[in-house]
Amino acid sequence: MTTVLAPVEGAAVGLAAVPDPVFSAGMVGPGTAIDPLRGPGKAVAPIPGKIMKLHPHAYVIVGDDGRGVLVHLGIDTVQLKGEGFQLLAAEGDRVSAGQPVVAWDPAAIEAGGRSPVCPVVALDAAAEAVTGVAVGDVHVGDELFRWE
Repeated sequence: MTTVLAPVEGAAVGLAAVPDPVFSAGMVGPGTAIDPLRGPGKAVAPIPGKIMKLHPHAYVIVGDDGRGVLVHLGIDTVQLKGEGFQLLAAEGDRVSAGQPVVAWDPAAIEAGGRSPVCPVVALDAAAEAVTGVAVGDVHVGDELFRWE
């Protein structure tokens, strides 16, 4: 089992609340989403492992068991081309759960007309493999869901 931790602080709202059909329909994979607190903060690694993909707006951490977790910081944020994000780690780095990966400001994302909601997705997982999904307020490092 893999315990996936909240990479940002806010309210766990579920994938159905993500204003993007690919995420909300679970096409990327099962998981949940966090509506983050507005203000500058750091997004952290939700599991220990290796940063396999790192973009300013999104990253994938793959654990030693081969399971990958995607954290996507806001919706349509790829269009910002990195503006408003600061990388705190590098692709290929090994990270501990809770280690900061990207600094960002959800309020600035929202002020620019985009949703700051953050999908957190178990890649290549069956929907029924994700259990114990958190609801309501979560703090960085709280258990967000379990990947059985």
